[in-house]
Amino acid sequence: MARYMCHSSLSVADVRGTKLTEPWRIAWRGPRALVPFLILTVLVVSGGLVAWISSRPVSVSVSVGPEGVSVYNVPDIAPAATTKTGGPVDGETCQTASKEVIKYHIHTHVAVYVNGRMMRLPAGIGITEPALIANYPSGKFYDVGVSDCLYWLHTHVADGVIHAEAPVKGVYTLGQFFDVWNQPLSSSRVGAQAGKVVVFENGKQLTGDPRLTPLLDQGDIQIDVGTPVVAFRPFKFKVTGSCGAGTLSCVIPKT
Repeated sequence: MARYMCHSSLSVADVRGTKLTEPWRIAWRGPRALVPFLILTVLVVSGGLVAWISSRPVSVSVSVGPEGVSVYNVPDIAPAATTKTGGPVDGETCQTASKEVIKYHIHTHVAVYVNGRMMRLPAGIGITEPALIANYPSGKFYDVGVSDCLYWLHTHVADGVIHAEAPVKGVYTLGQFFDVWNQPLSSSRVGAQAGKVVVFENGKQLTGDPRLTPLLDQGDIQIDVGTPVVAFRPFKFKVTGSCGAGTLSCVIPKT
């Protein structure tokens, strides 16, 4: 019987009444027996390929924006259009151009990484619609117009710089900024992005509620959402022009 077992033309009649061992059962089943193994192999290889691709550095174009700060060509983490419509937020009011009073003006830069990839804060957060938008060769600059208003915490350009332009000096937080933006900020969510949230400020990893992160003068904040967590990357910046450091107004810069 053994010689039939090795024969390439083995038939059902040849083995009727004979119990086949497991290797011969696989051989008898033919190519279909290999399907699960092939599927598993493809999944393992493709999973490794996806992980390899996602871990590769991505080339990002960068230019200098209207505020003299680098603007990276990456997706926004959420649209600026969700900004509150003018009512008070956390004790913060929305000022029209004619009634704007600025006695305290600082800048904080915020970088965001989602699953290791850079994203950004959009221009126009904290400025109600329709915002005044100036188009310059260096990019768009958003400001308060004749029929809208400006919250104390806002962005003029998609360069990551948060402006605190307030009538009084105070301690303002990242949570207040996100409240004005009407976007969530927690230990598991940043705007439209979900995942474990890690916050650095001036090189130090913070603990506790991300909402309590203070907006410091020339502060350097980095927010990581998901994995991998990007090691802190220092960002040196200086806002120039009419919105620059030490100014008590923030009008549209002239060309």
